[in-house]
Amino acid sequence: MFTEKEIAYVKSQRLARIATVSENSQPDVAPVGFDFDGQYFYVGGMSMTRTLKYKNVQANPKVALVIDDLESVNPMRPRSLKIHGSGEIVIREGYAGAGPYIRIKPEVIWSIGINEPAFKDGKPIISKRKA
Repeated sequence: MFTEKEIAYVKSQRLARIATVSENSQPDVAPVGFDFDGQYFYVGGMSMTRTLKYKNVQANPKVALVIDDLESVNPMRPRSLKIHGSGEIVIREGYAGAGPYIRIKPEVIWSIGINEPAFKDGKPIISKRKA
């Protein structure tokens, strides 16, 4: 599902952003820590059951997760993975201790600047594929 370079990149990162949608269709984005087991992403946190992301996933399982950084600013070399998928609440031991986590099953993956340069001839190179 993920290339070796993408897995190495994910393992080198500590912060992501998760987007969820409420039952009233209100989007919400939050910075989060995460775990990755090679197949699923796990998002947890303190007082998880009181967070919008937790409540939103219970109402609507559609989620997006973005992991990104700038490898260099001169020259500009952005790197990112964007994942669309479905989330479900699971109980596990993870980076935030034991408790509820959102387990994200990737369905579509966009990769920029990880497997190949982010730009070629001044145009962005974005690979999109189904998971």
